[in-house]
Amino acid sequence: MTESFTVLNPASAPAQGSLTDKKSEFIADICHVDELAQAVSFVETIRERHPKARHVAYAAICGDQGRLAERMSDDGEPSGTAGKPILDVLRANRLTDCVVTVTRYFGGILLGSGGLTRAYSSAASLAVKAADTARIATCVRLRMTVGYPQLDTLTHLIAQSDGVRDNEQYTDVVRLDALIEQSKAQAFSARVVEAFSGSVHAERIGVEHRAIQ
Repeated sequence: MTESFTVLNPASAPAQGSLTDKKSEFIADICHVDELAQAVSFVETIRERHPKARHVAYAAICGDQGRLAERMSDDGEPSGTAGKPILDVLRANRLTDCVVTVTRYFGGILLGSGGLTRAYSSAASLAVKAADTARIATCVRLRMTVGYPQLDTLTHLIAQSDGVRDNEQYTDVVRLDALIEQSKAQAFSARVVEAFSGSVHAERIGVEHRAIQ
């Protein structure tokens, strides 16, 4: 399976790249979104920030392998010269759960279809380069219950497997989940059994996709 990546920058602080071509300014913003509706909301936010801009083209991808949803818009530019080049940048970088807008301030000189395509693609690429990204991994959610004296050992085992602690509950015992990459989950479970002489087992709850920095 081909690895995919996501953008970590939130909508409140998107990464940005910009360029000027024949006096037209192209400003690209990229951020993380969980669904296409959030992407559309982000586009509207960018429009509000740039009320005098001629165009705000965009592309967005959400979902995981086999269930990707895409959306794009040329926003009045000639068909295929804005949204598609931006979308191609996202695809080439294997990005998902993100949106890129490219805002154009027209400089009075026509760029032609080829020039527009290059400009929108280049601006989007600059934003992607500036973004904080993370690899998306298939992780197994494993649930465990330990006593307080055992917690440090379990924490160490999770860290050894580059796992993430989640859903921690502290009562008379400690219940928590560990998100472990699928390729490491079986070995991790075996180490848990060994470390606690069979008194603790990692219960498999499910599989999910998660950004791994």
